[in-house]
Amino acid sequence: MLSNVLIIDKRKELSTKYKKCIEDEQTCVVIKANLKDALKEVQMAEPDMILISDSIDTNLGDFCRNIRALTYNFRPIIICLSKSADTKDKINILESGADDFLSEPVNTDEFKTRIKAHLRRDIESNLDNKTLLPNKKYVRKALKRLLKHENKYAVLMLGIENLDNYKTVYSDVAGDKLIQTLVAITKSALDTNDFLGQLNETNFIIISNPYSAEKLAAFLTFAFDTVVPKFYSSTDAKRGYMLLKGDKMAGMRANFVSILIGGIIDNYETIKTPEELIERLYSIKKTAKIPQGSNYAIDRLKLSGENSIQPKEFNNRIFIKEPDEALSLLLRTTLELQGYDVTEELDPDSAVQPEILIIDSGENMAGLKLCKELKNQVNFVNSKIIVTTTEHNKTTVLNFGADLYLPKPYEISDLIRWVEYFMANLKY
Repeated sequence: MLSNVLIIDKRKELSTKYKKCIEDEQTCVVIKANLKDALKEVQMAEPDMILISDSIDTNLGDFCRNIRALTYNFRPIIICLSKSADTKDKINILESGADDFLSEPVNTDEFKTRIKAHLRRDIESNLDNKTLLPNKKYVRKALKRLLKHENKYAVLMLGIENLDNYKTVYSDVAGDKLIQTLVAITKSALDTNDFLGQLNETNFIIISNPYSAEKLAAFLTFAFDTVVPKFYSSTDAKRGYMLLKGDKMAGMRANFVSILIGGIIDNYETIKTPEELIERLYSIKKTAKIPQGSNYAIDRLKLSGENSIQPKEFNNRIFIKEPDEALSLLLRTTLELQGYDVTEELDPDSAVQPEILIIDSGENMAGLKLCKELKNQVNFVNSKIIVTTTEHNKTTVLNFGADLYLPKPYEISDLIRWVEYFMANLKY
């Protein structure tokens, strides 16, 4: 649901009538009969609109001023309902912070139209310009309401991978079209009561039915991978990856754009704030990463055990395979001085692997064969491989799975720059 409305009114019949006028698939309405419960609801749910009648034992002008002070960080729409039709009363209340004043008895059609107009304007002022989805502010409010709701929902975070690299090769305009295509696919798969909002350019939040959430995630990953090849040139599509260009990025292989989905189904009782929920979803989404293509991971309530999805622990370990002993010693010493944990031994069966592997192609392409072997192992999904080589054939090296082709001889400072670049992207 996009909008949340709080009605503060002691009159049971009239407040119920107002609720029926306003409530629909996109608008949730809550009624409170006293100020104490109403203020608690304001703090917990951050309603988009507050309707207050003068049946409540308080001065409407004072109420408006107090609410504006209390809600400085999200500013709800305030509409006052009063039996008074005096112009001075209207002016006083509007100057106190109210957005509208309606004299009772109200015309039902006019009342409904005014309310919907206020809500529509509020929503439109908080939409992303490119996708026309609710922005981070609305997403946060939706998650906050979810955490206090008695009913259970599934929460999915949908993230786009490698979008920056795609824009570097194909332009920002092409990147925007790709995002808009993903949003259109997602909207087509959602039910009427589902929520779709945008955290930032590459991450989206979906609130859906817990019984259909996993099917939704499976459909979205399949549908996106089916459509996305149309956004590449025939050369890149045949090659199977993008080749970045430019002085700084030349020689770097970039995987195609994909989506990762991390979800929580009926398993967020211990989460107290929207920020905690978002951080948890980021961690789950990371576990879904595979060498190529889109994927999803779902954290659901287990019969036993807690925290079934554990976030990957970041380390600053670097593996070096360099046959030249002098160069190997120089690389090790330089990287250790930079604060990295350097090793020359590799255990492919270990669950924790180095973040970066610097491998020399070696004789008979032994290093490239190792690169290809490691890229096909699940434990190395998140690791980046830099291949240093005297073989000046960029395409051959990258086709073996290397993330970066670095021809010899190279400057140590260039290698350090690439290590810092990959570490920064792996960490965040």
